[in-house]
Amino acid sequence: MEVLEVKVIAEQHLERIDKMLSTVNKEWSRTQVQQWIKEGVVTVNDQSVKGNYKVKEGDSIIVRIPEPEALDVLPEKVDLDIYYEDSDVLVVNKPRGMVVHPAPGHVTGTLVNALLYHCKDLSGINGVMRPGIVHRIDKDTSGLLMVAKNDLAHESLVNQLVEKTVTRRYKAIVHGVIGHDKGTIDAPIGRDKSDRQSMTVTEENSKHAVTHFHVLERFKDFTYVECQLETGRTHQIRVHMKYIGYPLAGDPKYGPKKTLAIEGQALHAGVLGFTHPRTGEYLEFEAPIPQEMVDLLEYLRKSY
Repeated sequence: MEVLEVKVIAEQHLERIDKMLSTVNKEWSRTQVQQWIKEGVVTVNDQSVKGNYKVKEGDSIIVRIPEPEALDVLPEKVDLDIYYEDSDVLVVNKPRGMVVHPAPGHVTGTLVNALLYHCKDLSGINGVMRPGIVHRIDKDTSGLLMVAKNDLAHESLVNQLVEKTVTRRYKAIVHGVIGHDKGTIDAPIGRDKSDRQSMTVTEENSKHAVTHFHVLERFKDFTYVECQLETGRTHQIRVHMKYIGYPLAGDPKYGPKKTLAIEGQALHAGVLGFTHPRTGEYLEFEAPIPQEMVDLLEYLRKSY
């Protein structure tokens, strides 16, 4: 356990303790400080306080930082396609077929297993020694993911997602020929009452969801599109494209049974951009579509 003392100076008088401490130490997110206060590891003049306590000049604040708990997931040596990495964030190009989080039936070989082995400088997220996966892509979707290595980065990246300032563009092959060059799908997404494992467009117990798309190439019975997420709901692109009548090729859950020869949906998270949590610099990365989608497009160009 690390024990730190902070003395409140005149300029900090009557500032909320959670805000003050997260300003004093940039490594501490406000969310983490609030959690520490709830757990009683932060005291003021040897007394416990609430998160809205306003500090006073001369206060002696003691922060007893607990050791991060180990995540009950085994590190595994798995080759990763790293596009960017520093002490705060990492950008990885996830291959098709890799699960992001361990779950029943997928306890090994996941992206989290691989990151725990690869990252030697994790400081823990919310008190747990783990990489901060702030957004997900499905097992059979390939492409770019951003990962936080500490609380500061995690809180910043999550806030950017909430504020819709993260750039996320996907390439997809869909059934049908889209006649117009671009469009926006603004339709709420929630659980399908008849199939709890699936999502659907519904007004009941749903969340606002917006997808923008434009056509890249047309074939006889298919269309190659780029989709940009404004929100990030579960299966959003897959559900929205089905909703407007153009389900993704190869999609076993939302597409037709008769489709192209591909394992899982033809969907790739090709462009990812965000503001660096520490430097404030905007970073953007682009990963080419996987070979399987390249082969499908060549097949469609020759056959359709």
